[in-house]
Amino acid sequence: MIVNWTDFAKAKLHKIHQYIAEDSPMVADKTIRRIVKRSTQIGALPQTGRKVPEYNHSDVREILERPYRIIYRIMPKRIDVLTVMHYRQLLPDSLDIH
Repeated sequence: MIVNWTDFAKAKLHKIHQYIAEDSPMVADKTIRRIVKRSTQIGALPQTGRKVPEYNHSDVREILERPYRIIYRIMPKRIDVLTVMHYRQLLPDSLDIH
C-alpha cells in the first residue's frame, strides 16, 4: 500500500529537522532518515501500529521511532501519515490534523 505524507506531516517533519539542526545538522539528517524509513513499514503492514489511545478509532494508528510518534490513518487504497510528534507533546482534540 502507498504511504502518503500529508502536507501537515511534512511540515512537522521539517520543523523537527530545523529544531535538531540548530545543535547538530548531521543528527537532524539522521533523525529524519530514521523516521521516514520507519514509516515505510506501515505500507506493507498497516495494522502493525497500535490504535492511538487519545482517539480510539480503528483506522488511526501509530508507530514509534523514539522519541517520536508517527500517526497515520488507514485509507482504502493508501496510508496517510497525519503527523509526527515528540511523545511528550499532546495531540489536538480533533482528528482534523492534516
